[in-house]
Amino acid sequence: MAQSGTKTLNRSDEKLKEPEDYRVILLNDDFTTMDFVVEILMVIFHKNIEEANRIMLDVHQKGRGVVGVYSWDIAATRAEQVHKAATENEFPLRCIVERA
Repeated sequence: MAQSGTKTLNRSDEKLKEPEDYRVILLNDDFTTMDFVVEILMVIFHKNIEEANRIMLDVHQKGRGVVGVYSWDIAATRAEQVHKAATENEFPLRCIVERA
């Protein structure tokens, strides 16, 4: 049988970098209700009620609360979902994404 003339390249010397992690942080304001923050944490970030309440209290007492650490795409998408839900419910709730 004849050879086709193709070669397989070995790429073992290429280094793959782990994707960077990003923190999603909710910011406190004087208008968004605690119940709405807990709902956001449960629906968008899939937190259980205990964890959602703990994060909500951090936001309320410390001015900010770390929701989680994600890859860039997930962090940015969830931040966008928070802003959209807040706007639809007429709350000024904001969150930021920062490198972990």
